[in-house]
Amino acid sequence: MMFDAPLGDEAAGGNFFQQLPVILWQRRWFIIVPTIIGIVGAAAAILLVPPVYRSNAIMLVESPQLPKEVLGTDSADLIDRRIAAIRQQITARPDLIQLIERHGLYASERKSTPLSDVIADMRSAITLTPSETSASAGGGAANRTIAFELAFEYSQPLQTQAVTQELMDRVLQLDARGNAEQATNTVQFLTDQSAGLETQISALQLQIGEINARNGSVLSGGGMIMGGSGGSYDVQIAALQRDNQLLLQQRSLAQTSDQRDPIVAAAEQRLAGARSVYAETHPDVVMAKQALAEAKRLAKDNSAKIPVNTLDEQIAFNNSQIAALRSAKAGETAQVNSQLAARARAPLVQQQLGELQQRLTAVNAQYEQVQNQLMSAKAGVRAEDEQMSERLSVVEPPVIPDQPSWPNRLLLGAIGIGGGIGLGFLLALAVELILRPIRDPSALKAILGSPPLGIIPMIEPVRIQPRGWKRFLSFRGTR
Repeated sequence: MMFDAPLGDEAAGGNFFQQLPVILWQRRWFIIVPTIIGIVGAAAAILLVPPVYRSNAIMLVESPQLPKEVLGTDSADLIDRRIAAIRQQITARPDLIQLIERHGLYASERKSTPLSDVIADMRSAITLTPSETSASAGGGAANRTIAFELAFEYSQPLQTQAVTQELMDRVLQLDARGNAEQATNTVQFLTDQSAGLETQISALQLQIGEINARNGSVLSGGGMIMGGSGGSYDVQIAALQRDNQLLLQQRSLAQTSDQRDPIVAAAEQRLAGARSVYAETHPDVVMAKQALAEAKRLAKDNSAKIPVNTLDEQIAFNNSQIAALRSAKAGETAQVNSQLAARARAPLVQQQLGELQQRLTAVNAQYEQVQNQLMSAKAGVRAEDEQMSERLSVVEPPVIPDQPSWPNRLLLGAIGIGGGIGLGFLLALAVELILRPIRDPSALKAILGSPPLGIIPMIEPVRIQPRGWKRFLSFRGTR
């Protein structure tokens, strides 16, 4: 007797794992057929997938032979960016087109695919990646790349190696040229910057010198303003003026001395007395007139002998002294006024000088820094010329690959067989869960509510194997 009825969830879960070998044996064709299909698919993939060869070159970043204190640069953090720039240059469209034309790459693809797609495929086939890193000194967070791998993948081994070799030569050329150009441009830039700073320093020094020259007396220490000698000048001028007045009086007296002579005065008195007594024709009056005339003549002769020229010379000398004293007084007054005006401008001048000095100090510090950088840049140019700076070198040149990198036949075979077996197990279990045949007496108890009265063993008859597609759906129940 064979039972074939739906199972409850509790009965199905109770003996499922115990019946698993029987289930798998009964559903063996659900496992065998997917396994065969997986094997056939793996074989087809192994035979039909075109091989891809990979040729690679290992390039090492050689450390500079001079310390960074001499070169003045620490390029540990610039290597990755430099390699990235080189990768962009070697994968540029013109370079890739030249490589395609030179080596006859992608001949079949170019017949049916646009050139831009072919270039994109070739660009993706070129890789320039770091292959080794080392931690930077001092436990910093950044890592320094010390080696790079350049690789190219293509379907033909000879062309793969040739393209990789040409790409490697191009990378080395770009690295060397880039280092030399960068060092030369750095020296030129720093030289121009140094010349500009020298011009600024000269201009600032010239301005400071001009300000010091215009305001030297005030900026030298701000001494006392000497302005008390104006009174002495006035006293000297007044004394000279008094002397001139006396000399003028003496000169006037000298010019009229013949009229003020005492002998002449006495003769005039005698003449007047005689006239008061006698007539003009009287002999006494006549004699008095003669005596007066003689006295005047004698007085005139004496006044002519007085040195009037000496008095004039003294008066002229005194006048020249007075003019000199007045000029000195005016000069001193102008100097005092100039000193007062300069002292009034002193705070503004000192502030201007302070600002110029600060600018000069800042420019000098910048100039010193640029000079140090310029010396380091020149050392870098010399080190680059003598090949003592950091550069790329080839550790492993590209070789002709003897085995394709893809497909991996063992991996494809394992995937095909493993995938077919796994899919067969899943199909077998899925059919078992969908049909749910009764395979245990406990399933009857779960369905009917009471256990069966007995179990009759089933004698296995000679069974005719179904043919065609029916055998995939065959199963045996329990009798």
